Amino acid sequence: MTSDLPVGYDISADPARLDRAVIHRWLSEDSYWALGRSREKQDAAMANSLNFGVYERATGVQLGYARVVTDQATFAWLCDVYIDRGSRGKGLGRALVSAVCDHLAPYGLRRVLLATADAHTVYAKAGFTPLEKPEKWMARGAQ
Repeated sequence: MTSDLPVGYDISADPARLDRAVIHRWLSEDSYWALGRSREKQDAAMANSLNFGVYERATGVQLGYARVVTDQATFAWLCDVYIDRGSRGKGLGRALVSAVCDHLAPYGLRRVLLATADAHTVYAKAGFTPLEKPEKWMARGAQ
């Protein structure tokens, strides 16, 4: 799906390949943004989103995940990006974000947003920048 992907790995948007139990464990137990998220909530989020997985080619084991909420016409929100702790530092996160952006490109979206506390450089390499006018944006709910 992307030329940035290290040899020996695959990225897929095939929902049948997703290891939903592993994804739930990663997000609900190890991410700072989804701690405690229920399996039912995670399954519902996945059912209503585009989902991407990173897989070790030789074994088929899932090593990463990303989710996109989008209308596929004007807007998308990239979220729940996670690489298994034992697989970090190999460029898989950068490749995953790049593959997601490549997948979204044909939609001609006006804007793709994300929020991160600690991975700004990963996203910057895929073309993300800070909001030009953050004072225009508002949110409702937990911040």
